[in-house]
Amino acid sequence: MSLEMRPDCERCGADLPPQSPGAFICSLECTFCAECADALDERCPNCAGELVDRPTRAKRWLDAHPPSAQRRHDPA
Repeated sequence: MSLEMRPDCERCGADLPPQSPGAFICSLECTFCAECADALDERCPNCAGELVDRPTRAKRWLDAHPPSAQRRHDPA
């Protein structure tokens, strides 16, 4: 099983492409941009887990293991 590679920050909605650095995840794959992870003191507001750098996915693997297209940011 591969990481879901969610496409956006759950807090601010920033785009987080799978081949780019700057995304942070907890063990449940909640996903945040670097700025929001800093503001959250590297703690997931959903599960209180530690936020760590999400690995990037090399372009050659994107066809076999596509990232999620479901956006998680809820502006409400």
